[in-house]
Amino acid sequence: MPQHFSGDVNQQSGHPLAEMLNLNRFVFCAGCLIGTVITSLAACLKDENLNVRDYAIVSGIGCTGRSSGCFKAPAFHTTHGRAIPFATGLKLAKPGIKVIVLSGDGDISAIGGNHLIHAARRNVDISVICVNNSVYGMTGGQAAPTTQIGDITSSTPYGNVEPPFNLVGLAAASGATYVARWPGYDTLRLQKSLRKALKRKGFSFIDVIVPCFTQYGRRNRKEGAIEMMEWLRDIVDLRVGCLPHEAVMDLNGGLVVCGEFVETDGVGFIENLQKLRDRVKEKAAGKQ
Repeated sequence: MPQHFSGDVNQQSGHPLAEMLNLNRFVFCAGCLIGTVITSLAACLKDENLNVRDYAIVSGIGCTGRSSGCFKAPAFHTTHGRAIPFATGLKLAKPGIKVIVLSGDGDISAIGGNHLIHAARRNVDISVICVNNSVYGMTGGQAAPTTQIGDITSSTPYGNVEPPFNLVGLAAASGATYVARWPGYDTLRLQKSLRKALKRKGFSFIDVIVPCFTQYGRRNRKEGAIEMMEWLRDIVDLRVGCLPHEAVMDLNGGLVVCGEFVETDGVGFIENLQKLRDRVKEKAAGKQ
């Protein structure tokens, strides 16, 4: 069941990130690592001395889609699958701010899949954090494009037969200039990766593995939140220099390869637009 907070939590709890977060908006299942991802991002923003005029958070629909409302900053809860194009428009309108997409795998890689690959292809200057729980967690636990073969979901009661996306391979092949994957509990590596993504030009993509113990775990003979974190810890393999298409994510096979897979320089979409604008101005001036 979701854990709801009441009262003026920001004053009652003494939480170190209370000035950045609406703690009463944390309505996730008790033990869900979505909250850990949110606090990791907030800690990075605080450490980088970014205030609410320096960044904006965009999310879509789903459990992680609710995350935008957790931030005391310009935050936008958009329609299903449209977080990335909304973030693109926001970056075009306000190129000086950091634009961060924080949403789920069903939102980003299913109905939002085309937006993901084309934003990466354009190298749009945004950071995308995909909280990957392998199912549609909020709407009933249906199979998603990231659901593993053989997994039981509400829409695949006899086991999923469709191969899942390797999201880090997809983002890398589409043109992202920074691609990484981390388990949601590994806050130190996740925060280091988030800092890199926030400082870079171009399209950054971080796949955060957060198995849903409510919808995925209970149908696939996994235990509660703590047991699932321990299970994930045992199958995570941290690698250096691994190619993105070799970054296996096989929950049933007992292997989730994590690390940084792409870190390269590239001209961002905003910079390309500025160069185009300058050429147009020069051409127009030459005709006068």
